[in-house]
Amino acid sequence: MGEHNVLLLASIGVIGMFCQWIAWRLRLPAILFLLLAGLLIGPVAGWLDPDALFGELLFPFISLSVAVILFEGSLTLEFHQIRGLEGVVRRMVSTGLLITWAITAIAAHWLMDFPWQLAFLFGAITVVTGPTVITPLLRTVRPTAPIANTLRWEGILIDPIGALLAVLAYEFIVALQTSHAIQHALLIFGETIATGLIAGVVAGFFVSQILRRNLLADYLINMTVLAVMFAAFALSNEIHAESGLLTVTIMGIWLANSKGVSVEDILEFKETLSLMLLSVLFIILAARMQTDSLGALGWQAGAVLAIMLFVARPLKVLLSTWGSKLTLKERTLITWIAPRGIVAAAVSALFALKLEKLGLPHADQLLPLTFVVIIGTVVLQSATARPMALALGVAEPEPEGFLIVGANPVARAIGLALQEQDIQVRLCDSDWDSIAKARMAGLPTYYGSPISEHAHRNLDLAGIGRLLALGAWDHFNELVTLRYRDEFGKNKVFSLPQANLTNDPENNGKPSPKEKHSASPQYRGRALFAADLGYWKLSTILSQGGAIHATTLTDTYTFENYLETQGNGLTPLFAINPKGYARPFTLDRELEPESGWTIVSLSSPEAEAARRNATEAEAARRSSSDAGAPHQG
Repeated sequence: MGEHNVLLLASIGVIGMFCQWIAWRLRLPAILFLLLAGLLIGPVAGWLDPDALFGELLFPFISLSVAVILFEGSLTLEFHQIRGLEGVVRRMVSTGLLITWAITAIAAHWLMDFPWQLAFLFGAITVVTGPTVITPLLRTVRPTAPIANTLRWEGILIDPIGALLAVLAYEFIVALQTSHAIQHALLIFGETIATGLIAGVVAGFFVSQILRRNLLADYLINMTVLAVMFAAFALSNEIHAESGLLTVTIMGIWLANSKGVSVEDILEFKETLSLMLLSVLFIILAARMQTDSLGALGWQAGAVLAIMLFVARPLKVLLSTWGSKLTLKERTLITWIAPRGIVAAAVSALFALKLEKLGLPHADQLLPLTFVVIIGTVVLQSATARPMALALGVAEPEPEGFLIVGANPVARAIGLALQEQDIQVRLCDSDWDSIAKARMAGLPTYYGSPISEHAHRNLDLAGIGRLLALGAWDHFNELVTLRYRDEFGKNKVFSLPQANLTNDPENNGKPSPKEKHSASPQYRGRALFAADLGYWKLSTILSQGGAIHATTLTDTYTFENYLETQGNGLTPLFAINPKGYARPFTLDRELEPESGWTIVSLSSPEAEAARRNATEAEAARRSSSDAGAPHQG
């Protein structure tokens, strides 16, 4: 039996990975495939029973996993992101939340015949959106920054608040047997908020001081932060039930906005951990669902979902964004994106069991109705949010453009060649003269260092998803590629090959082995173009009359024909497919352009001279032919 459980646990991880991979290939939210997989291997096939597999550890595992995901999300909440939108976010998690809670509760009472106590508990559970669903959805939809930041802040802040409201409603139900139900529930609510706030600030301050004073070895940082986060979550919950989520949220926000504290490495570790936990959570929670209980809800469940989507959410967004700088199109997309996730599923499962023991009418319908809301919002909004964003014109373009480091002559020439092929580029440099020349040439620019704090906050990367490090100095190129490999992915950062090193005194004045003075491949980008084509050689070629040209291949004029006819004076730089996606030629991978592709190449000064001579000769021949032709009167 033990070996079988190990196989089940491993299979959940593999299925989660496979769902994430399919979602990445199809460019759809992974939640769709994770829910489907959980339903298939759970209630449909009967292969996975999470309650039997995890036993009493199921809900502790869910709680700790949600804490990790919420903490990772809160680490990304920097106050500068919502500058000018603070009021919107504040209203969305306060008055807007109350509006959603009230309308949802009324709908559940009237349509599902829930008692008022249970209806308000359901409303509290389903006000949350949360990072477990918002973050993957935003990654797919890619809305503009105001929309993304508003939704992200709303989702992360509303998660613990929604959980607190659910506790408030539950405590109210339990306390109804006394004459002080309202006072008791409000006291519980206040104590829970106070506990979460104090514990979160203390934990955040403690960790920030450790990091700022460099009291830990680097390899201990992630482990220590995770351990402190778990301890803060558990102790907070021990002091007051359900206060832990607020604790980890406050702790993460404190760290994200602490000066002198770098959370990049912590965030990278937590993102990987959160992705794995999120995949596992959706599978096991979907596997717990009973399909017959979903079907037994009837049309009323669909009506409740419709009221939440088309009445409660629009009214919440309308009142929360009133008088803000958000446009009507931005508000429309914010209105549509509000999927429910893990916290709603976990809290509803927990309270459903408790309320059934109390004998509350319709308590057995709480969990399936919550799952109808989760599945309905996730499926509908995942499938339609990206097309809606595109139709409204509030979606970022596909991140296929290039951030070009350097505005020197080489960078300007390559940037212009790409821009002429409708490839988005942005040049960045700290040299004003170079930036001025790039702007005069019509190239988008950023004046400043690409690795500065200002660039981190203000560099516009809309539509940019790859890096070309074309600076004159190898060491700076290496530094930039290190900075952006996490931003774009290690396969999407490129740099010029390093210059050959000569005259090594320790090698009798002969060239030393290049690897002796070159950065390891893991610290630099993928080498561009050709091994001997460093910055200075490129600069020399262009200054002596070389040029960059584009040629389109056909069925009769293949890439091989192109190389043969152009001779040795040609170096292919980029291959652009018919969809307009540019692939750089690199030393680690050979490209095989086909018919319809456009090749952007560097032509040597000699080849350019030959081209000009051939053009002039052809022009002279045509002129002579025209002069010798008989005139017709």
